Amino acid sequence: MNELIPNIGHYKNLLSYQKSDVIYQITYFFCNKFLTRGDRTVDQMIQAARSGKQNIVEGCAAASTSAKTEIKLINVAKASLKELLEDYEDYLKTRGHMQWAKGSAEFETMRRLGREHNDAEYFMKLIETRPPQTIANMAIILINQADYLLFRQLEKLSSDFINNGGFSERMSALRRKNRGF
Repeated sequence: MNELIPNIGHYKNLLSYQKSDVIYQITYFFCNKFLTRGDRTVDQMIQAARSGKQNIVEGCAAASTSAKTEIKLINVAKASLKELLEDYEDYLKTRGHMQWAKGSAEFETMRRLGREHNDAEYFMKLIETRPPQTIANMAIILINQADYLLFRQLEKLSSDFINNGGFSERMSALRRKNRGF
């Protein structure tokens, strides 16, 4: 393993990425099935979902040489998903649908499913026959779960940086080691 540039960009193993991929696929389906083509909201929602997923990928790719960039991009992913969350909540409000209340049977069932599954195929089969308000509620719960995962990821990245430094510190340490200091 290279001491200076470690290979740490295994984003597909991250629960936050897996959950974000599920959210992107659900959002793409939802927008294309239930929203009007040409509606600016369609592009906004799909792009917010895509940004949530893609910024995790980009952050992980940058991690080898820049903790700052990784942290920044993971936070951008989190912010994009918050924007998407607001769109789903607006969808429910503007159409007179209720958002599932914490503690309700629907909420708790979906919350459990979200904890147990991170594969898009599983959720895509679930949403095929569901009405749009159910899909929106499902997405809201998954987005909140992804938000929590990203928050925890940011905490860990921050802690790792504080405790271990970043690329510049590794460079300096290796140069000192190479010089015999």
